Amino acid sequence: MAGPGGQDQQKGRMVIRNIGLLLSGKLEQPILDADCVVAEHGKIVAVGRAGLCDTGNATIEIDAQGAALTPGLIDSHVHPVFGDWTPRQNQLGWIESTLNGGVTTMISAGEVHMPGRPRDIVGLKALAITAQRAYQNFKPGGVKVLGGAPVIEQGMVESDFAELAAAGVSLLGEVGLGSVKAGYEAREMVAWARKYGIQSTIHTGGPSVPGSGYIDADTVLEADADIIGHINGGHTALPLRQIRCLCEGCGRGIEIVHNGNELAGLTALRYARELGQMERVILGTDGPAGSGVQPLGILRMIAMLSSLGDVPPEIMFCAATGNTARLRKLDCGIIEPGRAADFVICDRAQHSAGTDMLDSVRKGDLPGIGMVIIDGMIRCHRSRNTPPAERVPVVVETQARPE
Repeated sequence: MAGPGGQDQQKGRMVIRNIGLLLSGKLEQPILDADCVVAEHGKIVAVGRAGLCDTGNATIEIDAQGAALTPGLIDSHVHPVFGDWTPRQNQLGWIESTLNGGVTTMISAGEVHMPGRPRDIVGLKALAITAQRAYQNFKPGGVKVLGGAPVIEQGMVESDFAELAAAGVSLLGEVGLGSVKAGYEAREMVAWARKYGIQSTIHTGGPSVPGSGYIDADTVLEADADIIGHINGGHTALPLRQIRCLCEGCGRGIEIVHNGNELAGLTALRYARELGQMERVILGTDGPAGSGVQPLGILRMIAMLSSLGDVPPEIMFCAATGNTARLRKLDCGIIEPGRAADFVICDRAQHSAGTDMLDSVRKGDLPGIGMVIIDGMIRCHRSRNTPPAERVPVVVETQARPE
């Protein structure tokens, strides 16, 4: 479907050469021995050394100038409403601004800030279907927003979930933001959702908006949602002993967010690492919220968790890309043939104390972004939000024309 500018995918062949560092998004091999990526019609077709890849007939060629290439970042937890406006902060352009922070995909945890949000079953289903359709048709700045996440309410029955799934809804909003707060009630509805291919996220910790409630570890475990939403609270976290209980007590996704308790986030990361289950860790912002909008929120989480949590930065990039893609069943987030051509080209920020991009992140600095590509289309050149990168990619003139 057509997005801004009339197309959503690059028509033709994109070649990116001279990549100094290629992060894969995969925990099993986070750094690839490669310096070239080739994409056709918005999908990756080759990754490797330039001399071994078919780089001919490029429609567009990019010289990365020795900078790093990562998969497009994925924000696992946002609260959109309509278009690129958030009533929570009455701010326009927040999604496009986040593009300048390297985010290429956002996942709704519920359109909960919709003024007058309907809580009756007919209305909540209508809102979810409308949001799903709207963001399928409109991609602010090119960012892919997976919208339409209904907040479940008491009185829903199995057929409601079947109807939502048949209409294209694939997500539930945060369980616990509506009238369903008891674990046994949530478990039944989460199971219905899962039966019809709808993924669920549960609110964790203290209340965040009017109508939400305190959701403790016992409730989270009983509900058995697919993602432990903001395990570090949004904003108020559970006691650390309950966070450990959640990490040890189930195999669901461990979502750490920007708008949460930083100590709790670092603690959850440590527990996941001790358990040897880093593949469960995914990152979100939980914005827009009372804290505002965080265009660099995912980059900030990568740098904070790496530098203070003593985790290699390439692993934290996986938590912001491939881990989320695998848990969320997305076609992006990993650099390999057949995946969406969503890339961030970045480098060490100018004057960072780090010796290179990864070392600068390990020291707590954000990288500078020189280009963001979504489905093979350049959507952002030098970021207006990150610090300036030492090296930025350049587009090389080519003679080939798209089909």
